[in-house]
Amino acid sequence: MAKSNVDSAEEIRAEIRIPTDNLPKDIPFFTRTLKMRMDMIYPADNPQVAVFSGHGIRLRVERGAAEAPATLRILTDNPDEFADGARVLTAPNGTKVEIDELNPPLVMPETEHAFVVRRLKDQAPWVIGRAGMHYRDLIPTRLGGSIIASHIRIPDGGPVPDMVHYHKVGFQLIFCLAGWVDVVYEDQGDTIRLHAGDCFIQPPEIRHRVLYASEAIEVLEIGVPAEHVTEIDHDMELPTPHFRPEREWQGQRFVHNVGKDSPFEPFRIPGFDARDTTICENTKEVAGVQVIRPATGDTRWARHHADIHFTFVKTGSMVLEGEGKDPYTLEAGDAFVIPPGMETRYSQASDDLELIEVSLPGAFRTETR
Repeated sequence: MAKSNVDSAEEIRAEIRIPTDNLPKDIPFFTRTLKMRMDMIYPADNPQVAVFSGHGIRLRVERGAAEAPATLRILTDNPDEFADGARVLTAPNGTKVEIDELNPPLVMPETEHAFVVRRLKDQAPWVIGRAGMHYRDLIPTRLGGSIIASHIRIPDGGPVPDMVHYHKVGFQLIFCLAGWVDVVYEDQGDTIRLHAGDCFIQPPEIRHRVLYASEAIEVLEIGVPAEHVTEIDHDMELPTPHFRPEREWQGQRFVHNVGKDSPFEPFRIPGFDARDTTICENTKEVAGVQVIRPATGDTRWARHHADIHFTFVKTGSMVLEGEGKDPYTLEAGDAFVIPPGMETRYSQASDDLELIEVSLPGAFRTETR
């Protein structure tokens, strides 16, 4: 027979092997209960191996295999309708099967309020995280899991080994502290360069990709809740063809706030001015972000009533006074959390002091004296 001149694409398959002692009993479990397809079985007269596929996996069930029984997780939009509503099953071969939500609701832990001060000079460790970036934890307690605040740096500039991804999160802020970084976002046009003093909010599940960073880039990243899932989107290509700045993701709009274009106005606490990043408005008061600097007049003691009140010292220095606490002299790179109802005062501010204040919710009551 003549050889065909038509080249066929190479096909590669992967299988997960799991053991069995009684293959005939496993077949109806995997095909009927788990709604998988049987792709292969052999030998015909006394089957020892069967291959099943479905739900994104391929299983090789093999009699006498040396592996221990596995745990199989099936995620579905309707777990109560899959496998007659059972959430945990055990196959005849011992494989444990867990049925769970494909897109479980985001759980917002109750905030465990605490007064927290994190100083750069205390040498908190830098940890290598996603895409080779260095992370420094600014709230070690995470306030009971309600928030994570990270000081992130990329020592070497150049292309960032990132992929199109998104975060299942309630609120996320990226504030550039030094250098610049290029990022591309779903439905927000071409690449956007974030400069020092500028910030993004990344609405829940907006697809994005970090492309390129300058040398010595540093950012402040806030995520609520502290533990949230990052998923890779292998199908979407960025930039997307449409520019839709009005689009909302779970009620929030993408924000690119340019610091040099934002005016300063009197802050809610006398003795300071602030520039608003429009994040409160664009998240419908889920969160607020302001940049604060000294103004004229005496500073006052203040008591806020936000659930979460986090502040990062961007430049300069100050003294943080708190009721029942020793004063803290703070410098650039330091951070603190003030619990609701605690009276504090910002004093001895240097002329170049700038603070980044993040609050949840964005609008809250403050009392001063």
